Amino acid sequence: MALNEALLPEFDKEMAGTRKCLERVPDDKFDWKPHVKSMTVRQLAQHLALFPSWITETLEKASFDYAPPGGESYKPPVVNSRQELLEIFDRDLVKAREGLKGASDAQLMATWSLLAGGKTIFSIPRTAVFRSMIMNHMIHHRAQLGVYLRLNDIPVPALYGPSADEQP
Repeated sequence: MALNEALLPEFDKEMAGTRKCLERVPDDKFDWKPHVKSMTVRQLAQHLALFPSWITETLEKASFDYAPPGGESYKPPVVNSRQELLEIFDRDLVKAREGLKGASDAQLMATWSLLAGGKTIFSIPRTAVFRSMIMNHMIHHRAQLGVYLRLNDIPVPALYGPSADEQP
């Protein structure tokens, strides 16, 4: 089995779960956060909405420098509504799935690097980027969003089985 064929079912399941969570982000709570050191709902939801674009970037480029020397540091787009979050997520999800579906084993095993100011932070195969820096990272932040939802009395979606609010 090709690597992309092995990764696509996980991609589909986890992206569907992430969308379910983003669908519940309340427009009127965008500036809420549970603690002074925490992200706001807006920051966390924006972060989640951008994960599909990371897949496309990882597949199309050999590296990413989030603070390039002589250039502007990466700044995520600012969103102001659940609708905007979902539009970004859905648009980038289509591109990411197409890219993953068309990726060869050689492309997925090629080294990808994360840089800061021109200095390499790490270099690992794209499959490892897909699993650790994208999928696992997204699942981690999706769980945080689930806590934010619970703390605001918003029903938490069932993702891996029933939640206290929803039966699959």
